[in-house]
Amino acid sequence: MDYQLRGRTAVITGGSEGIGYAVAQALAAEGVNLILAARGEERLRARSEALGAAAVVADVSSLDGTTAVIDAVRAAGGADILINNAGTGSNETILSAPDSEWQRYWDLHVMAAVRLSRGIAPMMKHRGGGVILNNASICARQPLGYEPIYNVTKAALMMFSKCLANELIPDNIRVNCINPGLILTPDWENTARKLTTGTNQTPEEYLDAIARKNAPIGRFASPAELAHFFVFLCSPLASYCTGSTYQVDGGWLNVAA
Repeated sequence: MDYQLRGRTAVITGGSEGIGYAVAQALAAEGVNLILAARGEERLRARSEALGAAAVVADVSSLDGTTAVIDAVRAAGGADILINNAGTGSNETILSAPDSEWQRYWDLHVMAAVRLSRGIAPMMKHRGGGVILNNASICARQPLGYEPIYNVTKAALMMFSKCLANELIPDNIRVNCINPGLILTPDWENTARKLTTGTNQTPEEYLDAIARKNAPIGRFASPAELAHFFVFLCSPLASYCTGSTYQVDGGWLNVAA
């Protein structure tokens, strides 16, 4: 299928590993020009070079970081696609987490998307329209008990997506949110190794148990499987898709949630 994306320009935060890099690979295969942003310079440079992408070393949880990305996009002549993907899980209780932890995740999951959208959307409008995709989580609707800050900030990102979609529809800019379920990212693999060290359980057995407990499909998805859905929502073939949140979770979400 031709997704009609050749020659477009896409910006991806957290673009050097996991879901972000899988999306970058999938878009590159469609002939999309890429601008990848991430904190780790060595990996970002290597991954960007492999895809022929531009690289912006930036921590998008900061104003300086988002400004650096916006400046790079402006220097490239603008962008047609913005994928706000940078993020990470948390582990705390509400009663014990200090203000600084709440602020850190708010800046990473919400303010990064706010600032980048505010800076790049006018360039999209100038080019005739575009697409903004915000990568949230199933936890935005069905929270996990050990990461309340992650749950809350991802829920805020989901609502931001809806509000932004309504505001940008007249400018031919489609905004959607994606709520992934279990995706086999390096974060999950690292967690599995840490939690099974010194036990009789292998990391693979730990992950299999998580999948069987939570996802009716009974397994994790690969980042590439999720990336295909991102590509579709970036495409003009998804022209009637805006203002929505899409679950990609192997059936995990309880319909009552």
